[in-house]
Amino acid sequence: MTSLLPRPGMGLPDIFQMFETEWPFGERHAMRIETYAEKDEFVVRCELPGVDPDKDIHINVEGNQLKISAERKHEERTERHSEFSYGSFSRTLLLPTSCNTEDIKAEYEAGILTIRMPRRETEARKEIPVMRKGK
Repeated sequence: MTSLLPRPGMGLPDIFQMFETEWPFGERHAMRIETYAEKDEFVVRCELPGVDPDKDIHINVEGNQLKISAERKHEERTERHSEFSYGSFSRTLLLPTSCNTEDIKAEYEAGILTIRMPRRETEARKEIPVMRKGK
């Protein structure tokens, strides 16, 4: 699972990135994404060329998770060589607590799915007093 918050750099190759870029087991593939924060919103962009956005892309919010799934259907061809990935693609992202999940918008253009999530007004910090038990 990926977070919208950046991971600290690592000296060794990022093991998580290896699993995010290729899923070698079965017909499920990880989609390539980029995430960033702007002044008023969080943005997720996904590479999904050749996917029908009206039928084959699904975006759900469950608790603090954004789940994106898509399917690229295999077309029968007489040629045998293909480097395309077909089947199901999915990604789950942890959302920051300041993300307003009520006003998420998604658009698809030129093979790129862009999801914009506005930031919620953050509440002021509040000090909680500690009471002594029995006093």
